[in-house]
Amino acid sequence: MAPKTLFLSPHYPFLLPLSLYNKNNSSPHLFLYNPKPIHIKCNSTNSNPNTPSTTTIEPAGSGAAAPTRGDIFLERQQALEASAKVLLDTKKIRKKKKEKMSGYGKASAVEFSCYGCGAPLQTFETDAPGFVDTDTYQLKKKHHQLRTVLCGRCQLLSHGHMITAVGGNGGYAGGKQFVTAEELREKLSHLRYEKALIVKLVDIVDFNGSFLARVRDLAGANPIILVVTKVDLLPKGTDFNCVGDWVVEATMKKKLNVLSVHLTSSKSLVGIAGVVSEIQKEKKGRDVYILGSANVGKSAFINALLKMLSYKDPVAAMARRYKPIQSAVPGTTVGPIEINAFIGGKLYDTPGVHLHHRQAAVVHSEDLPALAPRSRLRGQSFTSAQVPANDLAPEVIKSNGMNGFSIFWGGLVRIDVLKVLPETCLTFYGPKAVKICIVPTCEADEFYKKEVGTLLTPPMGKQRADQWSGLETHRELQINFENANRPACDVAISGLGWICVEPVSKGFGVLSELNLEEVEITKELLLSIHVPKPVEIFIRPPMPVGKAGGEWYQYPDLTEKEEEVRPKWFF
Repeated sequence: MAPKTLFLSPHYPFLLPLSLYNKNNSSPHLFLYNPKPIHIKCNSTNSNPNTPSTTTIEPAGSGAAAPTRGDIFLERQQALEASAKVLLDTKKIRKKKKEKMSGYGKASAVEFSCYGCGAPLQTFETDAPGFVDTDTYQLKKKHHQLRTVLCGRCQLLSHGHMITAVGGNGGYAGGKQFVTAEELREKLSHLRYEKALIVKLVDIVDFNGSFLARVRDLAGANPIILVVTKVDLLPKGTDFNCVGDWVVEATMKKKLNVLSVHLTSSKSLVGIAGVVSEIQKEKKGRDVYILGSANVGKSAFINALLKMLSYKDPVAAMARRYKPIQSAVPGTTVGPIEINAFIGGKLYDTPGVHLHHRQAAVVHSEDLPALAPRSRLRGQSFTSAQVPANDLAPEVIKSNGMNGFSIFWGGLVRIDVLKVLPETCLTFYGPKAVKICIVPTCEADEFYKKEVGTLLTPPMGKQRADQWSGLETHRELQINFENANRPACDVAISGLGWICVEPVSKGFGVLSELNLEEVEITKELLLSIHVPKPVEIFIRPPMPVGKAGGEWYQYPDLTEKEEEVRPKWFF
């Protein structure tokens, strides 16, 4: 088989390296340029081996139609510009998506923050969170220890100073209001775009006020572990089986993706081990975010969580050295705090969402400790027996009960009793520092003006009482009841506590037939509630607290399907 000759064109559709140019000629002619065809021999497929075969491949285009080197260069530059534009547009789209979906956990890697409150460290504004002395900052920076810096505001908080960081009365003396409620909520809005595990905290003393009505907007479709804090403050003898079931019933109405409910106490570590086990089970490599309203106990819960984790995990034991600051001030945490609590994922303490409808938003910063219960709650009950006699005959008091009287809960709440049964009982559950007084309704206005700031506190002192806007919101409640042997409802005051309304108090013993007939006829109670303007009032099913709560509480009848969907609670 004879070899076959191919002729290749010397024209190339691309530029050759500079080293291939003819070095002996000043003109930039290609060194490989050769007008003669290039001969390449190859085996022929001709059946006759004695017959030679030669094939010539002509150049693609010749003369004026052939592309010049300038045309080839121009086409290449245009192609490069087009690809660069596409690449730039792609980068912009990715950058926007990254900014939208990026969590502040990534941002914390760029700038250093105070480990106590999460505020970015700065040296120029002395009355703002995150301030550090310039010399201290430079020294810590030199030794790569900025992650161990505690800002000046946190140092004051750790020594008991009341320094707010959210809108409302009070604030840092000589300073300014630092973070608004909208800004705090905006810091958490990115969670809906991320895959995370949400640990949501709710204060059992202020269950409705601290629940965060728009929590779905923040958490999105992410699973939620609901942690109920401060259960050690509930009255003595409380059956936690009833309380856990009550919490689950209230949570089901919110229609959230709740995995489980845990009753906990950060002070005594009750229930914390169950939360740790649930987090380890459901984390699955995701970051864990502690979410809740301001002053709900997030920092105390994280400290308890780290303490429980540190028994078996050296990473959590190291993280306990630089733990978030705890205080009674709403908005103690003003920025995200990244915590290395476990291997595979981070733990983030988030800023508390400051709710304007709580009592903490309207009182002075120095009055905030009075709103925080320090010990176990003890209900203070009011019946016709506590009505002051004054000029009223005992028969009148016995027949009218508390009708025509007003009860003041400090300087924050006023309850006018319009229509109740003679045996009706109102039981107040809240901080002991807020005193309760009862006076005739006709004297209530004058009594409030005279005693607010002194006998009726908070607000504390006449100077703050003069600046106090008063009880501007007025709401009338019509409370219907079916069974006189159990409480009709709870009237919850956001940020303070709740009032249990019992149509017939068990302290009256067995009722006479005449009284039973009156109870059967009267199926409603009328109350009028006065609170400061932004504070909200919630009417809810009664919480089963104390020994009596376990006696009258009724568990709901559920089908098998409802039982499966219903989240489990742990204590």
